Amino acid sequence: MAFEELLSDPVIQKYLHELVGPTGMPVAAAPPDGEVTDEELAEELGLELNDVRRALFILYENDLASYRRLRDEDSGWLTYLWTFEYDNIPEKLESEMHRLLDALEVRREYEQDHEFYLCEQCSLRFEFGEAMDFGFQCPNCGNQLVDMGNDRLVEAMDERIDELRDELNIVPEAEA
Repeated sequence: MAFEELLSDPVIQKYLHELVGPTGMPVAAAPPDGEVTDEELAEELGLELNDVRRALFILYENDLASYRRLRDEDSGWLTYLWTFEYDNIPEKLESEMHRLLDALEVRREYEQDHEFYLCEQCSLRFEFGEAMDFGFQCPNCGNQLVDMGNDRLVEAMDERIDELRDELNIVPEAEA
């Protein structure tokens, strides 16, 4: 997938935005061809050098940018030449989706297997054991805790799990 096509994808734009934030987005959204210094990027984009460096480092940490160092023979100063490497973004997104699916499945099981009580005043939620320890009274305000059905939450999680499985072409074990 070409850089332009990759960066026009709203999912990829959102992924980059989540990584570098609004301040770093101009850096992530306009990768130059070839190598570039952080100073050149800051000047070209009209950004603070620290913001550019922060975005570059985040991209580097996520294997989306690399650098090589050059030492000036006279001054001894190091210059970092940055290269953007966005070819692996689709694989990184798929990996994130698998991570999200795993976390949702664990959370769904937790929600399904536990009974919860709610303080309607403080909006605090307690597992049955905690609620029993508190005599079914909120430790914060003293109000009575009420049984909290979480069927709608579990159903919403089921829907999202099904969507992710569908996107990742994963057949549920019961159907396999």
